[in-house]
Amino acid sequence: MTEHPLALAVNGRERLLADRLIAFEPRRPERAESVVVVGLGYVGLPTACALQSPTAQVTGFDISEDRLRAIKTGEVDLPEPERRALSASLAAGMLELSCDPSVLADADAVIVCVPTPVDAAHKPDLTALRAACETVVSFARRGQVIILTSTTFAGTTRQLLVEPLAQRGLQVGTDVHVAFSPERIDPGNFDHVQRETPRVVGGATAECAERAAEVVRRMTDSVYLVSSPEAAELTKLYENIFRAVNLALANEMADACAVLGLDPIEVTIAAGTKPYGFLGSFPGPGVGGHCIPCDPHYLLWQLGQQGLSTPVIEQAMRSIDRRPGQVVQRVVELLAEAGLDHAGARVLVAGVSYKAGVRDLRESPALPILAGLRRIGIDVHYFDPLLPEITLPDGTRMTSEPAPHGRDWDVAVLHTVHPGVDYGWARECPQVLDATYQFDAVPHRRVL
Repeated sequence: MTEHPLALAVNGRERLLADRLIAFEPRRPERAESVVVVGLGYVGLPTACALQSPTAQVTGFDISEDRLRAIKTGEVDLPEPERRALSASLAAGMLELSCDPSVLADADAVIVCVPTPVDAAHKPDLTALRAACETVVSFARRGQVIILTSTTFAGTTRQLLVEPLAQRGLQVGTDVHVAFSPERIDPGNFDHVQRETPRVVGGATAECAERAAEVVRRMTDSVYLVSSPEAAELTKLYENIFRAVNLALANEMADACAVLGLDPIEVTIAAGTKPYGFLGSFPGPGVGGHCIPCDPHYLLWQLGQQGLSTPVIEQAMRSIDRRPGQVVQRVVELLAEAGLDHAGARVLVAGVSYKAGVRDLRESPALPILAGLRRIGIDVHYFDPLLPEITLPDGTRMTSEPAPHGRDWDVAVLHTVHPGVDYGWARECPQVLDATYQFDAVPHRRVL
């Protein structure tokens, strides 16, 4: 390994981090190394693909046979080039798939990538993670490196891996090596590929960190070591809490701009010309995905157990939760301005995934928006070629409109604008609510 210096500005002071940010020289292992990725969802599958190399046998393990069939047939949310590469890897045997947990016993390294959502009360739901870790521990053997990547509260790695392994008689740091390395995957964004994105690693011991870094470096050119799994766990939460607070602020600034008759996108871009001290976000209809709507609640829950209040984070999350309701209210206002009763009005929501260019519906603001519009009697439909069928939280199933005609709708709500999709029909809609703030192809559009 060679040191790789990096200077970061922290609280206005330059800080050299060469002692913890390390770059790895290419090396030739004496034997092929086997890696098992546990969980093949939106994080696990890209992780398994990134780990492939001539010197590593990668196996993807998932308890869902339906998911494994989807991967084998290419029915997964990956860009076309990555989908072709996945197909080639499966055909060549560089990536194997299994629902048999016994594959864990033969692995040199195990990487856990399972979902960690929150329940209806915004409490952490570790059901999948607990089950995965129990399985990993039961098959663990001496010499293995076990890395947890799933976002969670500080102390989880120690609670679900280190302590159970010790109960099995496996000394962490000697017999097995355990670390936490939070995922950093940005779906649909080709500017942030895994190879060029640094990864944080926190080991249960210094040797654990070094051994885990050797595995993680297969996916990235830079690994930053922290002192413990807890430090790495909190790092991930801090990253997403920062984003949540920033997005809540962006939405509030958009509301302020509406009152003042200004364009929030113009103001945000102008503020972003400052080369220091400003990191802006664009407003929108809400916040979706598997990270920002969920992860901050892991810290809020943990600190709540300790009696600590965090008002900035709490207020940001309340603001984020309210945003879809503001979209619903704005639709009602636009209908009233047009002299229409909202009961029975026809409204089309365009784009329902949480992010442009992906088929990911998790925590999408479109779901509470659709449910809210239905609840007040609006005849609501949606259009999204990437998601032909969806299910609302109350179990209602909906099917995407195949070819919308603008004049068929009283209001069109632009929620997610996918690249390569024709939205020309929106110009014919009498009322267009642009919840993205960036769709200027319709001169008569309105914003929140």
